[in-house]
Amino acid sequence: MAQRPTGKQGVVKYGSYKYDDGTHYVGDWNDKGQKHGMGHMLMPDGTRYDGGFESGLFNGLGVIAFPDGARYEGEFMQGWFHGHGIFWRNDTMRFEGEFRGGRIWGNGLVTYADGSNGFPRNEGFFQDCRFMRKTRCPQVIQRAQKVAHIARAQMDQ
Repeated sequence: MAQRPTGKQGVVKYGSYKYDDGTHYVGDWNDKGQKHGMGHMLMPDGTRYDGGFESGLFNGLGVIAFPDGARYEGEFMQGWFHGHGIFWRNDTMRFEGEFRGGRIWGNGLVTYADGSNGFPRNEGFFQDCRFMRKTRCPQVIQRAQKVAHIARAQMDQ
Protein backbone atom coordinates (compact mmCIF):
# COMPACT_ATOMS: atom_id res chain seq x y z
CA MET A 1 0.00 0.00 0.00
CA ALA A 2 1.16 3.51 -0.78
CA GLN A 3 1.14 6.09 1.98
CA ARG A 4 -0.22 9.62 1.83
CA PRO A 5 0.48 12.27 4.46
CA THR A 6 -2.55 13.68 6.21
CA GLY A 7 -3.22 16.29 8.86
CA LYS A 8 -3.13 15.55 12.56
CA GLN A 9 -3.69 11.79 12.18
CA GLY A 10 -0.22 11.08 10.82
CA VAL A 11 0.00 8.87 7.75
CA VAL A 12 -2.98 7.27 6.03
CA LYS A 13 -2.37 4.35 3.72
CA TYR A 14 -4.02 4.02 0.33
CA GLY A 15 -4.60 0.66 -1.29
CA SER A 16 -7.03 -2.10 -2.11
CA TYR A 17 -8.16 -5.26 -0.39
CA LYS A 18 -10.47 -8.11 -1.40
CA TYR A 19 -12.27 -9.72 1.54
CA ASP A 20 -13.07 -13.43 1.81
CA ASP A 21 -16.76 -12.73 1.09
CA GLY A 22 -15.84 -11.08 -2.23
CA THR A 23 -16.18 -7.46 -1.09
CA HIS A 24 -13.54 -5.32 -2.76
CA TYR A 25 -12.38 -2.00 -1.28
CA VAL A 26 -10.06 0.59 -2.81
CA GLY A 27 -9.24 3.70 -0.83
CA ASP A 28 -7.77 5.18 2.32
CA TRP A 29 -6.98 3.20 5.49
CA ASN A 30 -6.12 4.39 8.99
CA ASP A 31 -3.25 3.04 11.07
CA LYS A 32 -5.63 0.52 12.69
CA GLY A 33 -6.30 -1.15 9.32
CA GLN A 34 -9.80 0.31 9.01
CA LYS A 35 -11.33 1.96 5.95
CA HIS A 36 -10.91 5.64 6.76
CA GLY A 37 -11.06 8.57 4.35
CA MET A 38 -12.28 8.35 0.76
CA GLY A 39 -12.92 4.99 -0.82
CA HIS A 40 -14.86 2.79 -3.21
CA MET A 41 -16.42 -0.49 -2.14
CA LEU A 42 -18.05 -3.13 -4.32
CA MET A 43 -19.96 -5.88 -2.51
CA PRO A 44 -20.60 -9.39 -3.86
CA ASP A 45 -24.30 -8.67 -4.50
CA GLY A 46 -23.37 -5.73 -6.77
CA THR A 47 -23.99 -2.96 -4.22
CA ARG A 48 -21.47 -0.16 -4.76
CA TYR A 49 -20.53 2.61 -2.33
CA ASP A 50 -18.37 5.59 -3.20
CA GLY A 51 -17.61 8.15 -0.53
CA GLY A 52 -16.30 8.79 2.94
CA PHE A 53 -15.43 6.25 5.60
CA GLU A 54 -14.60 6.67 9.26
CA SER A 55 -13.28 3.81 11.37
CA GLY A 56 -14.52 1.28 8.81
CA LEU A 57 -18.06 2.68 8.39
CA PHE A 58 -19.70 4.87 5.74
CA ASN A 59 -19.42 8.42 7.04
CA GLY A 60 -19.71 11.90 5.55
CA LEU A 61 -20.83 12.28 1.95
CA GLY A 62 -21.38 9.28 -0.26
CA VAL A 63 -23.36 7.52 -2.94
CA ILE A 64 -24.65 3.98 -2.63
CA ALA A 65 -26.19 2.13 -5.58
CA PHE A 66 -28.04 -1.15 -5.04
CA PRO A 67 -28.33 -3.99 -7.58
CA ASP A 68 -32.11 -3.49 -7.95
CA GLY A 69 -31.57 0.09 -9.19
CA ALA A 70 -32.31 1.89 -5.90
CA ARG A 71 -29.82 4.63 -5.00
CA TYR A 72 -29.01 7.06 -2.19
CA GLU A 73 -26.89 10.19 -2.48
CA GLY A 74 -26.18 12.22 0.60
CA GLU A 75 -24.89 12.21 4.14
CA PHE A 76 -23.95 9.11 6.13
CA MET A 77 -23.11 8.66 9.79
CA GLN A 78 -21.79 5.46 11.40
CA GLY A 79 -22.81 3.39 8.37
CA TRP A 80 -26.37 4.74 8.05
CA PHE A 81 -28.15 7.23 5.77
CA HIS A 82 -28.16 10.12 8.20
CA GLY A 83 -28.61 13.82 7.50
CA HIS A 84 -29.76 15.25 4.18
CA GLY A 85 -29.97 13.34 0.94
CA ILE A 86 -32.04 11.86 -1.84
CA PHE A 87 -33.20 8.24 -2.04
CA TRP A 88 -34.52 6.83 -5.31
CA ARG A 89 -36.41 3.56 -5.37
CA ASN A 90 -35.90 1.28 -8.35
CA ASP A 91 -39.23 2.52 -9.82
CA THR A 92 -37.81 6.13 -9.77
CA MET A 93 -40.02 7.27 -6.88
CA ARG A 94 -37.81 9.44 -4.69
CA PHE A 95 -37.60 11.12 -1.31
CA GLU A 96 -35.63 14.34 -0.91
CA GLY A 97 -35.07 15.38 2.66
CA GLU A 98 -33.85 14.24 6.05
CA PHE A 99 -32.79 10.78 7.19
CA ARG A 100 -31.96 9.36 10.59
CA GLY A 101 -30.43 5.97 11.35
CA GLY A 102 -31.03 4.67 7.82
CA ARG A 103 -34.71 5.68 7.78
CA ILE A 104 -36.70 8.57 6.34
CA TRP A 105 -37.10 10.73 9.41
CA GLY A 106 -37.61 14.49 9.32
CA ASN A 107 -38.85 16.94 6.72
CA GLY A 108 -38.92 16.17 3.03
CA LEU A 109 -40.82 15.58 -0.19
CA VAL A 110 -41.95 12.44 -2.00
CA THR A 111 -42.02 12.51 -5.80
CA TYR A 112 -43.71 9.58 -7.55
CA ALA A 113 -42.53 7.93 -10.77
CA ASP A 114 -45.02 10.02 -12.78
CA GLY A 115 -43.42 13.24 -11.47
CA SER A 116 -46.32 14.14 -9.17
CA ASN A 117 -46.05 14.68 -5.43
CA GLY A 118 -49.39 13.10 -4.62
CA PHE A 119 -52.64 14.75 -3.69
CA PRO A 120 -52.51 16.25 -1.22
CA ARG A 121 -48.81 17.00 -1.77
CA ASN A 122 -46.60 14.61 0.23
CA GLU A 123 -44.36 17.32 1.67
CA GLY A 124 -43.83 17.62 5.37
CA PHE A 125 -42.67 15.68 8.39
CA PHE A 126 -41.96 11.95 8.15
CA GLN A 127 -41.27 9.67 11.09
CA ASP A 128 -39.84 6.19 10.61
CA CYS A 129 -40.66 6.32 6.86
CA ARG A 130 -44.31 7.34 7.46
CA PHE A 131 -45.84 10.66 6.44
CA MET A 132 -47.04 12.29 9.66
CA ARG A 133 -48.04 15.87 8.88
CA LYS A 134 -48.09 18.31 6.02
CA THR A 135 -45.79 21.32 6.16
CA ARG A 136 -43.83 23.28 3.59
CA CYS A 137 -40.09 22.64 3.81
CA PRO A 138 -38.38 24.09 0.70
CA GLN A 139 -35.10 24.79 2.53
CA VAL A 140 -34.76 21.14 3.57
CA ILE A 141 -35.49 19.94 0.03
CA GLN A 142 -32.95 22.38 -1.44
CA ARG A 143 -30.33 21.29 1.10
CA ALA A 144 -30.97 17.61 0.25
CA GLN A 145 -30.54 18.39 -3.46
CA LYS A 146 -27.33 20.34 -2.81
CA VAL A 147 -25.83 17.61 -0.60
CA ALA A 148 -26.71 14.92 -3.19
CA HIS A 149 -25.10 17.01 -5.93
CA ILE A 150 -21.89 17.43 -3.91
CA ALA A 151 -21.82 13.69 -3.10
CA ARG A 152 -22.16 12.84 -6.82
CA ALA A 153 -19.51 15.40 -7.79
CA GLN A 154 -16.93 14.02 -5.35
CA MET A 155 -17.18 10.64 -7.10
CA ASP A 156 -15.82 12.25 -10.27
CA GLN A 157 -12.68 13.56 -8.54
